[in-house]
Amino acid sequence: MRVRLQGIVVTLVALLVFGLGIPLALSIAGSLQQKLFLDRLTDTSRFASLAQRPLLDNHLGLLEPELRRYTEVYGVKVVVVNQDGDPVLSSVSGAVDRAAIQVPVNEALAARPPEAGPLLMPWATKPLVLAEPILIDGEVRGAVVTESATDHVRTQLMWQWLLLAACALVAFGLALLVALPVVRWTLRPVRRLDEATGALVASVVSGREAEPVGESGGPPELRQLGRSFDRMAASVSEALAAQRAFVADASHQLRNPLTALKIRLGNLDGQVTDETAAADLEAAQVDAKRLNQILDELLSMARAEAAGGELVSEDLAEVIADRVADWSVVGAAREVSLESNVDVNGARVLVPPRGLEVVLDALLDNALKFSPSGTSVEVAASVVEDRVKVSVRDHGPGLREDELERAVDRFWRSTAHQNVPGSGLGLAIVTEIVRHSGGEIRLSLPDGGGLRVAMDFPVAG
Repeated sequence: MRVRLQGIVVTLVALLVFGLGIPLALSIAGSLQQKLFLDRLTDTSRFASLAQRPLLDNHLGLLEPELRRYTEVYGVKVVVVNQDGDPVLSSVSGAVDRAAIQVPVNEALAARPPEAGPLLMPWATKPLVLAEPILIDGEVRGAVVTESATDHVRTQLMWQWLLLAACALVAFGLALLVALPVVRWTLRPVRRLDEATGALVASVVSGREAEPVGESGGPPELRQLGRSFDRMAASVSEALAAQRAFVADASHQLRNPLTALKIRLGNLDGQVTDETAAADLEAAQVDAKRLNQILDELLSMARAEAAGGELVSEDLAEVIADRVADWSVVGAAREVSLESNVDVNGARVLVPPRGLEVVLDALLDNALKFSPSGTSVEVAASVVEDRVKVSVRDHGPGLREDELERAVDRFWRSTAHQNVPGSGLGLAIVTEIVRHSGGEIRLSLPDGGGLRVAMDFPVAG
């Protein structure tokens, strides 16, 4: 935006400077031309007055010395023509170029006053030709023609134009020196708002307080917009914090009555003899167990969201080896093997406290849950440039292509897996922790079936 606004300002300044400079340059050219025209017109009129008596008495030789002296001093050629337009006297030797003076002579013989002609320009090389009629008793008897070189006037005009151009460039530069700081001052709140908007999502999601825009200068309207943004950011942060607190508090508050319910249901084991009631009791115990799992995962989600910017450095290889060892027991009971391929050279990653363990536990739990007997779950990790790649791949039924994006949503479960125990929060928790760690998560369908969950984290410095 700053570039576009500065471009507009530069364009307007250029239009203003050159819009004033060009008419001024043309005015200077017109002024110099008019001065030359009036000067030559005065001399031409004087010669026309002097030529009246010599032309009438046919003694033009009396005028020749003055014409020649005038040409020697001023370099202006003077020609006297008769009533028929034929040259009868010239201030220079040689033939007269009749074609060059024919048009002004015809106008003079028609008793028309001379005109200045087209505007004088530095590149125009034509001389200034003026013809003044010689009137005797009100009758045109001839004309005096002056032919003036314009070199000196054009040179003067060129220097004045160069001076004007230099002044225009200086004015343009001064205008920019004033305009560009004004543009930066105007856009300073906009830049701060842009930076604050980019940081708002990360701050709110991580649980940190959003950095206020405050009074960052600029026009009053934009400063008011900054204050409104601060109030909005504070309201969003407070609302999300209240939501997280509610989830955590509700989970804690529900845990005690749920535990009591599980104990009472357990006490009824062996006490119910009716087959229908016994089936209902078993279903109630299963539902209580599932509800307890959901509360545990809600607490995990609340802790993940409340972790904020507090990250700790963990040894990736060590954590993976520990979790694979623990889950291998579960895999062996289900006849599913765990394979580990870790080549990270002691790389460490920054994650929330115990975040890496929670991530691996959730992914391995899902992988073992959906893996049929006789298959394997593969855990791989490697370092690529300044990123750590971690993936967990199973050989279960996987997902459909259109379900991959939704799989990380909270409480979402595929319609094909509704009979498998779970709450639909595992991948949501993993995604939250990975994002807080500055990483990314991707789900894909590898060749051979199953599901691969790949994550990459920045290497801890």
